[in-house]
Amino acid sequence: MATTDNLNLSEHAAQGNVLTKPPRQLRESRFAALVRQVPPSMWKHVLVGSDALLIFVAFITAYLLRYRAQLFFSVDPASQLPLWGYMPLAISLVVVLLIAFRFSYVYPYKPGRSWVEETWRIATASTFGVIILIVVNLVFRPVLYSRLVFLYAAVLVTAYLGISRLIIMAARSHLRQYDIGVDRVLLVGAGDVGRMVMRTVAARPDYGLKLIGFLDDNPAKSRTDVGRFKALGPVDNVREVIDTYQIDRVIICLPWQTHRTIQRLLRECETLNVTAFVVPDLFQLTKNQMLVEELNGIPLLATRSISIQGWNLILKRTFDLVVGGLMTLVALPIGAVIALAIRLDTPGPVLYSQVRVGRNGKEFRCLKFRSMVSNADALREQVAAMNESTGPLFKIRNDPRLTRVGRFIRRYSLDELPQLINVLRGEMSLIGPRPNLPHEVAQYRDWMMKRLSVSPGLTGLWQVSGRSDLAFDEMVLLDIYYVENWSMGLDLSILLRSVPAVLRAKGAY
Repeated sequence: MATTDNLNLSEHAAQGNVLTKPPRQLRESRFAALVRQVPPSMWKHVLVGSDALLIFVAFITAYLLRYRAQLFFSVDPASQLPLWGYMPLAISLVVVLLIAFRFSYVYPYKPGRSWVEETWRIATASTFGVIILIVVNLVFRPVLYSRLVFLYAAVLVTAYLGISRLIIMAARSHLRQYDIGVDRVLLVGAGDVGRMVMRTVAARPDYGLKLIGFLDDNPAKSRTDVGRFKALGPVDNVREVIDTYQIDRVIICLPWQTHRTIQRLLRECETLNVTAFVVPDLFQLTKNQMLVEELNGIPLLATRSISIQGWNLILKRTFDLVVGGLMTLVALPIGAVIALAIRLDTPGPVLYSQVRVGRNGKEFRCLKFRSMVSNADALREQVAAMNESTGPLFKIRNDPRLTRVGRFIRRYSLDELPQLINVLRGEMSLIGPRPNLPHEVAQYRDWMMKRLSVSPGLTGLWQVSGRSDLAFDEMVLLDIYYVENWSMGLDLSILLRSVPAVLRAKGAY
């Protein structure tokens, strides 16, 4: 190994390439402080206990709907069974559903599982459990219970536990700000597989992983940060980095040829009592890029093109036309008010067009409401020293070229409303990578080019994950994650998440 690769951690820190522990900027909330006192092993018991209580409450509510509210069907008072007579059934329902949840993988709770998937698992397990109780009741018939109570209970259990999961997800998101419920991760290897892990961590904070940084024996990689993910030197630094940064997990993404190094790293992690995972370099192909077939029991792997092709592309384009058309109708009166305000505020055109790079590198004119003085481009050199962004991006938080109206419409992304015209033309999509300028694309590294394989978007993962606060490399990681993992569900999720992101105006400048 070359001498330049043998830097120890302290030497690397002197060069500014080691992550220093930032001071906690957020004052810890009372809720976060309380949660921090609870041992992590206790939370699974708290979840099961709260589920049991909610199932019981759901059953009591079902009884009240049936016999007090008499929902849908009236009840003969003479045939009404008192609440205490239903208690054995209520307790049985709690026990049966908790067992059903275990076998339906509702337990253990998995961070990163979507709310829809979690609620679906609860609904199917609840239905199965209720069916079991109905069958037992019909066979043995010790007491004739109302079947509507069973039906109401199944629906209410799903509703109550679904709401509880929303609250849990919101609480976890809040706690992640204080590094509670977060595993500190070290990545070993910053090649194609390592970048795949980076973009997954960046795109899915709900997994509860905080990537502290990465190690790599390639000098060019071991000294170059990737967005917020810090280069921490060569692989030999692993023990020192684990001790210094209190690493919880190590993810090894080295080529299979380095199996001896991988074995050594696994042994080191074991002695340090740190969980280590190995990602085979075969998985530089994501699950959406692999086609798996079988030849008489022999697995065959092949590559396939990105997911936004063929019928998927037609589906996405239809979605853009229908939803984009409706959004355009809603935006017309808002756009008229903004246009009038721009005209009255400063001299110059209402619209500003700029050449951007679209799908497969094709250039187009991207439209925006003008938010700066009319000669802003000519003044760029004068404010170049104020650039706050990384890589080829040019962003200034308090750009002096902004007009009064421009500052407001940028804060809430209203300046981008004319891009709906680009969407209807087919030059852009509602959701996709950020449209970059030609000189920005010219500075792409090889691994970044994949983001040009789909149409740029009016919004995207980059916007709902931080907008202008993101480093350029991290923005590209998010865009490539989107390209590799596209689905209509992901598009709908991003579109819904864009609304609060715009209203919060975080990272908008």
